[in-house]
Amino acid sequence: MIDIDKIQPKVSIGLAVFNGERYLREALDSILAQTFTDFELIICDNCSTDGTVEICKAYAESDPRISLHLSERNRGAAWNFNRAFEYSRGKYFRWAAHDDKVAPVLIERCVKVLDNNPDVVLCYPKTVVIDEAGETKKYYSDHLDLHSVDPSQRFNDFLFCPYRENHLIFGLMRRDVLKKTLLHQPYEASDRILVAEMILRGQISEIDEYLFFRRDHPMTSRHANIGTRQINAWFDPDRKTIVHSTTLRVFLEYIKFPLRIPLHFQDALRIYYVIAKYTFDKYFRRIVT
Repeated sequence: MIDIDKIQPKVSIGLAVFNGERYLREALDSILAQTFTDFELIICDNCSTDGTVEICKAYAESDPRISLHLSERNRGAAWNFNRAFEYSRGKYFRWAAHDDKVAPVLIERCVKVLDNNPDVVLCYPKTVVIDEAGETKKYYSDHLDLHSVDPSQRFNDFLFCPYRENHLIFGLMRRDVLKKTLLHQPYEASDRILVAEMILRGQISEIDEYLFFRRDHPMTSRHANIGTRQINAWFDPDRKTIVHSTTLRVFLEYIKFPLRIPLHFQDALRIYYVIAKYTFDKYFRRIVT
């Protein structure tokens, strides 16, 4: 008899959720409808108080690819997203949100790109932003198809790209590369820092199809949490100190990249030059002109 727990899936999908009953079924149905079926779905509930757990249990009982992990208390979004990754076993990994949806071919398309391009560490599609009812609000491209062999050039293109929604965090990533990063950290914009590190570690591929449906509604984290203190509490309710300047935190983390990532000395110098150029252009040019 085959022990399904010992079969390693090619793809792991980690869905972190807290009180997501309103849209959760739609999100789960879209994941389970994938044309690429060799995946596991890891659901991590962060001590929900609505009907989320009951929904998740029903789905887990109906599909052996689903595992459900519960928490006795809410330890914050960063911890819960990272927990989903820690349970994963696949070669490729993707985070999912309880209120978004994906097209049936999303995983298939991304797997094909990663299989055929070993230098690509993250693959993601274009995005359709939808409202509470699932109606289209706008079409969106992050414009980060980064295939330069020079990590400083990829980093430069990322920093100076005018598009800031960061849908790349829901792209399909190489698990072994993602494991080398700091993952999600308990502060605002840590997802952007994570994506920036992936960009330094390898190439990024944007699929020219609208396959990701991000739901924009009043209870998303960006709308429901006002100000740095509330946002940081959403990431980690146990934090004792608050970093008030998100800009400063991001800047400091960028500076640390060449110290943590194995890069050639010249590449590290070029990255510091890119950071200096970006900082001057964004924060000081208006002062001196």
